[in-house]
Amino acid sequence: MALYAIGDLHLSESGKKPMDIFAGWENHTKKLVENWNNSVRDCDTVVIAGDISWGMTLEESLPDFKLLHALPGTKILLKGNHDYWWASIGKMQSFFLENGLSTLRILHNNAYEADGFTICGSRGWIFENGQSGSEKIMNREKCRILSSIRASENPDSEKLLFLHYPPVFTGQEIRAYLALMRKYGIKRCFYGHLHGADHKRAVNGLYKNIEFSLISADYLKFSPFKIT
Repeated sequence: MALYAIGDLHLSESGKKPMDIFAGWENHTKKLVENWNNSVRDCDTVVIAGDISWGMTLEESLPDFKLLHALPGTKILLKGNHDYWWASIGKMQSFFLENGLSTLRILHNNAYEADGFTICGSRGWIFENGQSGSEKIMNREKCRILSSIRASENPDSEKLLFLHYPPVFTGQEIRAYLALMRKYGIKRCFYGHLHGADHKRAVNGLYKNIEFSLISADYLKFSPFKIT
């Protein structure tokens, strides 16, 4: 077994939101499928760190979910800022069950064990382009991250934290999230959201004794990143 991660797939099998208009995203779904099939096996696990489908509802996103389901491995999905289809965990799990999407899992106030690691995570939050802060959203995400960390059933496994938003970016820190990582001994954090020119401003590597890794799909050239 192996553990992989990737974020920001921005799938649109319905054709309503093509990504080809953006530089570097030409035929990105085809590239993703080819790279995925060349590396991931059925016994592997892939964490997908948000911005998965452009569908506005679960029904609109069904073609994208079917594409993911058909790919090798178990897929653990967490929410991104463009996942408008996201609903209650019960509704999502029922929808997956009704449509035979047995390889898809939801990461929301819970945790999963995979390849000797504990998978924890949530969307996170960060302020961009001078937008004003929201303590309510910040604290809500802090509680979700904490619930996920505490949901671990194996105290001896290493906890890996997956977020959609970067917890550190252009001099800004989400200190509450970093404090949780330090308190619970999390040494590795993976995140997405950043594209294009922002790749160069991303934190990759050690920062305050925590290893951060950008896993946006375009940064990874649409190939899942192998953690183990």
